[in-house]
Amino acid sequence: MSVIENTTRTPLIQPQRLWDDLMSSREVGALGETGMRRLALSEEDRQVRDWFVAQCRALGCSIEIDQIGNIFATYPGLDPNLAPIAMGSHLDTQPSGGRFDGILGVLAGIEVLRALHDASVRPAHPITVITWTNEEGSRFAPAMMGSGVYVGAHQWQTVAATCDKSGISVAQALDSIGYAGNREPGFMQFSAYVELHIEQGPVLEAEGIEIGVVEAVQGVCWLDIKVPGVSAHAGGRPMTMRDDALVAASKIVLAVEAVASAHLPGVGTVGFVNAAPNSRNVIPGTVTLEVDLRHPDDAELSALETELIAEIKRISPAAEVRRVWRKPPVIFDSRIVDAIADRTEALGYSARRMVSGAGHDAAHVAGIAPSAMIFIPSYNGLSHNVLEYSSPQQCAQGATVLLGAVLDLDNLLTADDRNS
Repeated sequence: MSVIENTTRTPLIQPQRLWDDLMSSREVGALGETGMRRLALSEEDRQVRDWFVAQCRALGCSIEIDQIGNIFATYPGLDPNLAPIAMGSHLDTQPSGGRFDGILGVLAGIEVLRALHDASVRPAHPITVITWTNEEGSRFAPAMMGSGVYVGAHQWQTVAATCDKSGISVAQALDSIGYAGNREPGFMQFSAYVELHIEQGPVLEAEGIEIGVVEAVQGVCWLDIKVPGVSAHAGGRPMTMRDDALVAASKIVLAVEAVASAHLPGVGTVGFVNAAPNSRNVIPGTVTLEVDLRHPDDAELSALETELIAEIKRISPAAEVRRVWRKPPVIFDSRIVDAIADRTEALGYSARRMVSGAGHDAAHVAGIAPSAMIFIPSYNGLSHNVLEYSSPQQCAQGATVLLGAVLDLDNLLTADDRNS
């Protein structure tokens, strides 16, 4: 069980300290008044990683870094032979992102360690805070890259050679910021993994609920589509004699909307469009689309993808469709979910069980360790947006549930070890 050494103090989250960290860390990659641009493996990413390492070392944590650049900061437990209880998320952002997506989970993990340190509490299990590399996938595809490599969903050698739009590879970028670690992916086992995150949707706020107890993550499928046409002079080609790639692409955009709407609660989004040659007086000759499909049911996700591809081929038979990434839905460990729910109830916070619409590193980690997630409300449901916001109170409530869940799991898992 957790032991309090030389004190009778109870570990407590300090809301102002957590909020100060959230606000000060955003200075690294700040975009305007409230936004963030901190792409994976950029100079800004290096700076915030350095800050993370310094904060954790000041608490007596050991630091380990694997080949993909995932950072593991471990606060010692009473029994070093026990696999750590882990927390974590990510520090990279979208090109025009917010201050809380991923960042809250990492900084709340540091705050949990500070609470333990301040109260001189040593859990039986070591406690590890992880910052996963390239969760967003906005510079290097796919998303959740670091956790995917760690659990074996992606091969490190393949990922290392993946390049961004400037031709810089993941391996080169890691070397350039000094975070190409020497530990093999998967080197550390976890007794449990809990990730705190903003909801990135409107449900909790709309229902006036304080905490989301996340039971599952819906599946995701990414498609890249290249729509061909014939570039020609905009004035010289009659409307009846055109092969306009953008017209066909526009019909495909509408098909995404229609097919997804036929598979509710699934969703479909065209998040990137590039028309070439992209000149006012030239008929587009090629259009590239990037599509995101999601559904909580794996069979429905497959049906959504199959029907959409059929529609694409009907609209533009010569269109090229490439599946970039597919991640099936994930069901979280019921025991971890229940521990989070019980701690939330004990704290007197309102809660609802829910499925995450967005993908998260926890969805990968669930394949190798019992895992679950905690959500707090997002203002107006906004995320991947410079207006992304959760209040100081909401952030503190999420961190308080995280701290309590970690300590409860430490006691629960220690009791299991003694009874086994």
